[in-house]
Amino acid sequence: MSKRRWFNPVLFLMARSDLDDLAQQIQFLKAENQILRAKLPKRVHVTPAEKTKLLKFARPVGRAVQALVSIVSPRTIARWMIAGKSIALRVAPRKRGRPRTKEEIRELVLKIARETGWGYTRIVGELKKLGIQLAPNTVRTILKEEGYVPSPGQGEKNWQQFVRMHTQSLWACDFFVKKVWSGFRLRTCYVLFFIHLGTRRVHLAGASIHPDAGWMVDQAERFSQEVATQTAPESVMLFRDRDSKFTREFDTKLEERGIKVAKLTPQSPNLNPYAEVWIRSIKRECLDDFICFGQEHLAYVVNEYVQFYNTVRPHQGIGNVTIGKAPPQQSSMTGYLTAVVCQSRLGGLLRHYTRTAA
Repeated sequence: MSKRRWFNPVLFLMARSDLDDLAQQIQFLKAENQILRAKLPKRVHVTPAEKTKLLKFARPVGRAVQALVSIVSPRTIARWMIAGKSIALRVAPRKRGRPRTKEEIRELVLKIARETGWGYTRIVGELKKLGIQLAPNTVRTILKEEGYVPSPGQGEKNWQQFVRMHTQSLWACDFFVKKVWSGFRLRTCYVLFFIHLGTRRVHLAGASIHPDAGWMVDQAERFSQEVATQTAPESVMLFRDRDSKFTREFDTKLEERGIKVAKLTPQSPNLNPYAEVWIRSIKRECLDDFICFGQEHLAYVVNEYVQFYNTVRPHQGIGNVTIGKAPPQQSSMTGYLTAVVCQSRLGGLLRHYTRTAA
């Protein structure tokens, strides 16, 4: 029996596509789906397993799935999502006998399944560790009634889940450019940065008009020292594109320090999305509003933004919190207008809000 491939060509295609490409691909798939549906009976009967699969991928889409679904009616998929019981709708009335599992325990089973994606046997063991005895078939039934895949290894992982599982050990790096006035002419300055995929924290390497091999080796050494203060370098992988400024000496220095270097395929910016998004952020929120007079001026502006980004700016990708800080407890304090003040950097271009000390 051949092993199933974890690599899905469709996911790889989506990862390499920009927003316009994705929109065109969706239009093609919708047209193809309409043609296929026209050749099927007016009503399509789906199995419980097929309902489970539809619900699995419908939940992340939310209400927008009602505009996409065609195999069942929008009302049907909405009812499944609200009730969360694609199979329980067809369960026969419960006979007398063993009492129903307590609702609190059922919710705990679903919480574990939702947060981990584990199968029913693994959940049984985790419950036993917590002092809760449930038969494997009971846990399996609870999961099936709520539309979860009960057996491990049967669910399909999407690209985001795959990346999320590895983000704590992954870094990415890239360059962005900014024109600076040097003497009486504009010159192109290259800024190298590293971004940690798990926390979104940015390490600014430096800026140079001539990023030659020696300069790149120095930046690799400094980055490896930065990584060593946080984790074992042997567990770290760095993604980079095939820009010629990333020299062989740069890779060699990192690998000597135990950091694995992964080169992305040519012309595939969407395989390095965290770095690409950060470049757009710093340009839109900061650099587009500045004329930089020299390399030192650029370094100052970029450093100010990186400090702002790493310490006080909330990030949507990590739940709208600042890097390395848990969200504060909900306050019942009154007088918000006098207790909250605005702080700024770069002459008011970068702003954030904080509470005054009581």
